[in-house]
Amino acid sequence: MFYQKILPIKPLQNYIRYFWVLEGTADKTFKIIPDGLSGLIVQEEPDLFLNKEYKLLPQMFLYGQTTCPGEQQAVGNFRIFGAYLQPTALNAIFKIDALELTNQHIALDCLTKEPILEQIIHASSITEKIEIISLFFLKRIQQEEQSLKRADFATILLQQGKALKDIQSEMKISERSLERLIKQYVGLSPKAYSRIVRFQSGLEAFRKNNFKTLTDVAYQNDYFDQSHFIREFKAFTGMNPKQYLHQTIEQVENYPEWIV
Repeated sequence: MFYQKILPIKPLQNYIRYFWVLEGTADKTFKIIPDGLSGLIVQEEPDLFLNKEYKLLPQMFLYGQTTCPGEQQAVGNFRIFGAYLQPTALNAIFKIDALELTNQHIALDCLTKEPILEQIIHASSITEKIEIISLFFLKRIQQEEQSLKRADFATILLQQGKALKDIQSEMKISERSLERLIKQYVGLSPKAYSRIVRFQSGLEAFRKNNFKTLTDVAYQNDYFDQSHFIREFKAFTGMNPKQYLHQTIEQVENYPEWIV
């Protein structure tokens, strides 16, 4: 039996621990021991490996963490190769909640429309096959980094108090796409995030006593009127401004001590 490890290119080393190749003959049983890693496996020929329940494994699949010993059987002469992924790579590259794949596997064609398996099958050498996988991974990582940059930019504009329509126009993005982007990276809708940002701006002025009346604070932070600001203040603090001023000691921002 032949086994080889191959280190990934430097840009992938934070995502892939190493590639590997395994060649052998039929009628072999392999035990699977939990190792804290997930991975990708490609069979050069289909229908060569069975799982513990004697079901055929996909020709190319991702698998998640394992928490108990498993078993696979080879039913023909085989050459398989794959990648041991770094612990957080499933989420970073494929946006999969890693818990969903614990003790599970999924065919890669369920996650991408790219004909990656077809390209690999027609490649003439292991080196070329690994290059194809590496390029596929790099592309997904770069797409994710670009999305992160867009999310950062959108968040900055929201913090500056830009209107959502102005942000959509500046970024050349639809309302739905902006909503999806901010929810994915921030965990809130753009409107909810903007609301908190605006309130925090008003709260900062309130903390510094940088106003003459609450109406001044309201108008300076684009509230319709004083009543609107007070309603928002109570919604986010659980008290009105007067209570906040006289019944809290705020040594840590947004974590005030409540004085009964």
